[in-house]
Amino acid sequence: MNSHRRSVGPGFAPGQGRWLAALASALATCVAVAAPVAGQACHARSAERQILLVELYTSEGCNSCPPADRWSSGLRQRPGVLAAAFHVDYWDSLGWVDRFGSARYTERQAEQQRSSGARFSYTPQVLVNGHDWRGWPALPVADAPALVRIELRRIDDRQVAVSIVGQAGAPTRLALWWALLEDGHVSNVDAGENRGLTLHHDHVVRQYGRLPAWDEASAGHPLQEWRLMAAHHGEGGHEARLLVVVTDAATGAPLQAVQLDC
Repeated sequence: MNSHRRSVGPGFAPGQGRWLAALASALATCVAVAAPVAGQACHARSAERQILLVELYTSEGCNSCPPADRWSSGLRQRPGVLAAAFHVDYWDSLGWVDRFGSARYTERQAEQQRSSGARFSYTPQVLVNGHDWRGWPALPVADAPALVRIELRRIDDRQVAVSIVGQAGAPTRLALWWALLEDGHVSNVDAGENRGLTLHHDHVVRQYGRLPAWDEASAGHPLQEWRLMAAHHGEGGHEARLLVVVTDAATGAPLQAVQLDC
């Protein structure tokens, strides 16, 4: 089967030869050092049915967020559900700066508002498969067939190969976003609305990136491949999981997601 293979890292789009040197330089500062995984079989394949993708928009400066954070932490035990917690930065002005917060995640939340059905950005906000979901802690039932197949395979301690194959009924133009997630973070908050609380966080997005949309029909290649720079260990030795989400490029709607835990 023909394929396209592309290597990308934080802030880089697929391109030609000369950006490889820049990519190598960027890795020294953008990617945390990971333990070797030589000889270890490490791969993941997406399910035949579409999973539930839960995005939580939260902040350590928001006093209504801790219950949502605790609920999100419990989703690791739910089969057929993957979660990512994006910490926004617009609560930082109240006296406590969320160390996980990022203007990029605030921007992402605003972008999602256009298609999610939400009238405004707020915290805690839950999106389920791209739609504003105020029914949590309950989740909707998902039983739709997956329109794409995703396979992830760790090549070494820093690189993961990503393969995408469209299935029957898939849009001809697709896009992809990815995130490195960490669990088990603890913050002792001494200012702002959550002053005096100890907060526990899982599924925390520590790195986030997107790939340009591609049109499989016009390219004539049913299989698309990339290499992502994704270390398995992050801050303080926390294990990092790679979440990859393929979307309809026209609407932004998630089509399927898969996670690599190793």
